Amino acid sequence: MSTPETSRFVRLRVELVLEVEDDDKVTQAALRRIAEDPELPGEERTRAETAVTEDTAEALAYLVDPFDLVSEVPGVELQQASWSSERISYDPDSPDWDLDEDDDDGDGYDGDDDGIG
Repeated sequence: MSTPETSRFVRLRVELVLEVEDDDKVTQAALRRIAEDPELPGEERTRAETAVTEDTAEALAYLVDPFDLVSEVPGVELQQASWSSERISYDPDSPDWDLDEDDDDGDGYDGDDDGIG
C-alpha cells in the first residue's frame, strides 16, 4: 500500500462518550497528574488546577492523552493531536446519537469491516 502517491500520514478520529459516575474521583486524579508533572510551570499549574476543579469535563481532558492511545503502536509516531471535552445530554436510544453519521465525509472508510472505501 506504500506507493509514492500514498501519504504516510493518517488522521485517526475517535469520539468517546463517557459516563462520569464520581466527579470527585475524576477531579482528584487530574489534580494528582498536575502535581506530578515536573515540566508544568507554576502559573500554568495554578490555571490547570482551577480548571479541573471547576469542571469535570476539563479534568477528563487533562487525564485523557492521545499520546497514550498510540504510544505503543509499532511503526507509528504521533505528529499532532488535539482534543476537547464538554458536558452533554446523552440518550443512547436517540437516533441523534448514531455514531456513523459522520462516516460519509470522503475519508475512505465506508463502514465495512475491512475498512476499505
